[in-house]
Amino acid sequence: MAETGIERIAAAFAAARAEGRAALMPYMMGGFPDMETSAAVIDAYADTGADLIELGVPYSDPLADGPRIHAAGTAALAAGARFESVMELCRRVSDRVPVLPMVYVNVVLTLGAERFAAALADAGAAGAIVPDLPRAEDPSVAEALLERGLAPIAFVAPTTSPERLRRIASEAVGFTYVVSLTGVTGERSELPPELGELVASVRDASDAPAAVGFGIGTPAQAAQVGAIADGVIIGTRLVRAVADAPDADAAVDAVSAFMADTRMAL
Repeated sequence: MAETGIERIAAAFAAARAEGRAALMPYMMGGFPDMETSAAVIDAYADTGADLIELGVPYSDPLADGPRIHAAGTAALAAGARFESVMELCRRVSDRVPVLPMVYVNVVLTLGAERFAAALADAGAAGAIVPDLPRAEDPSVAEALLERGLAPIAFVAPTTSPERLRRIASEAVGFTYVVSLTGVTGERSELPPELGELVASVRDASDAPAAVGFGIGTPAQAAQVGAIADGVIIGTRLVRAVADAPDADAAVDAVSAFMADTRMAL
């Protein structure tokens, strides 16, 4: 019997743990700057040691994202990227690496919970990250994912109350996405000093891994986070590498070099 997406996520974290390091989860904006480059970049992630991949579905009003990822999403939409084409990127590597599409709730609601979950399952996704849909607001999406063995990833942030944090972490499936700071995605010069306490609170309340995202932009910062968390999520720095590259080959070289350096740091 084939592994479920939830089981594949657990196996990825366990394999990293067995190597004495945190799992590395790079983010990419699907369809940016075009589908051909996106395909090359997601292949590079799989080739250069991604344990899991967060795959962004472009959306016109991405409230959790900073200017760099927002601009990438706008460009991807202008180039013709849509939910269906991004699912093709997921399908491309999902037999090698657990892929978690990151989708804003308007896209999910347009499809409906059942169609959304079915599309992810068909593309081989391991779960879904919907940053603007708390599970308690509409449990139907999480239920549709869970019915197919996919993980609905929940968030905690520095502003999450202790009681709510314990509830979210205790119910976590796959992993808990720990937002390292208040604000939107983007590179930061340093990580907040209270991050260790936040991650410890999540890990104390949950059997699922804790993966940290937002603000991690260097291999050294990844190593710093990897020392306290089970997973490290890196987004803006890699999107910037693709944006600054003159062509697809250069984009692949840039993300591959950063991934290799980060794996070594971890």
